[in-house]
Amino acid sequence: MTRVLFAGGSVVDGTGAPAAPADVLVADGRVVDVGTGLDGDEVVDCTGTTVLPGLFDCHVHVLMSGVDTLRQLQTPYSQVYFEAVPNLRRTLALGITSVRDAAGADLGVAESVRSGLVRGPRMQISLAMISQTGGHADDWHVCGAETPLLPPTPGRPSGICDGPDEVRRVVRTLVRAGADVLKVATSGGVLSPRDDPRHPHFRPAELAVLVEEATAAGLTVMAHAQGAEGIKNAVRAGIRSIEHGIFLDDEAIELMLEHGTWLVPTLSAPRAVLAAVAAGASLPRAVVDKAIAVQAQHDESVSRAHQAGVRIAMGTDSGVGPHGENLGELQLMADRGMSVEDVWHATTLSAARLLRVDDELGSLQPGKRADVVVLDGDAADLSGLAGRVREVWVDGEQVVAGGRVADPAA
Repeated sequence: MTRVLFAGGSVVDGTGAPAAPADVLVADGRVVDVGTGLDGDEVVDCTGTTVLPGLFDCHVHVLMSGVDTLRQLQTPYSQVYFEAVPNLRRTLALGITSVRDAAGADLGVAESVRSGLVRGPRMQISLAMISQTGGHADDWHVCGAETPLLPPTPGRPSGICDGPDEVRRVVRTLVRAGADVLKVATSGGVLSPRDDPRHPHFRPAELAVLVEEATAAGLTVMAHAQGAEGIKNAVRAGIRSIEHGIFLDDEAIELMLEHGTWLVPTLSAPRAVLAAVAAGASLPRAVVDKAIAVQAQHDESVSRAHQAGVRIAMGTDSGVGPHGENLGELQLMADRGMSVEDVWHATTLSAARLLRVDDELGSLQPGKRADVVVLDGDAADLSGLAGRVREVWVDGEQVVAGGRVADPAA
């Protein structure tokens, strides 16, 4: 058993504590000790770096590579699976060793990563977004055509349903297909041209059945929830996390505090939509107008939620924007008033708690799995993070060196 010592760096252990000089000792895929005066069989010189636990992104779409309606219509069906391979590698190269896919990836994608066939972060998958008719995942257009971003497949059943009985059936179908988490749209959204982000979707009775079925299957629920009423309905139903949270009001924040609900801000998402349009992407005018309208409100809501003490976990909505730029979300969170310690906590242990894997991941503590990131420079500097990731280790195995992902063993 080789003992690997990450020596001479400053450690951010994931618990929310400030960075401090320390070494990290790893053996047999686990963290053995964190402290000073340690020794090992092999030494990784971390002088001038910050040593962190593996990072999390709690809201990605690895089968999406940007938003452009015309490109989507001209992309062969199976191509998105091949595009997922570099998307996963780009994510892992950032030190993000765990993700929650918020619709798109099916069991085949997740199993390809789990088996080592494809390099990528650990995945929790939701398969498809549960949506009411006319909701955020209903891609019907006024011309009569349907152009879903991610069309239903045998491995990714449709999530469109109405009424408690249909909700129950869809949940059971998604569980059967391999979902690790369920995603529901309790409000309209930006990328769906025929709905309003401020309007609540699904009634309380439908959400109650959804949570009941998820709980019976041992799963949690994440809610695409932008309008205040949709957020409150989700929280009251016992949904674990609010994704986006654009139009939070005081009552919604109080409810989230009362229920211990997480917020996954995805501050990058509306910015990514506008950047895509500026680069020439073809999107409906209604989508562009909504992206412009929500950004300032989104920023303000996240600031207020943080100030109130709402639990926050990092998520980017990557796939809407480019994969490989995920760590830009950290600076956006800091710009909303979060301290550096809060930002790193949201990207490590808080995220691990949201995904219910904090007994094994999310912090550099003895006994936990040895996901280790070596980052050039000071943890207090959140600029240019993507270019500063020197090494990434997963379960004590080096998988990234100098920004390059190692190929899986043949």
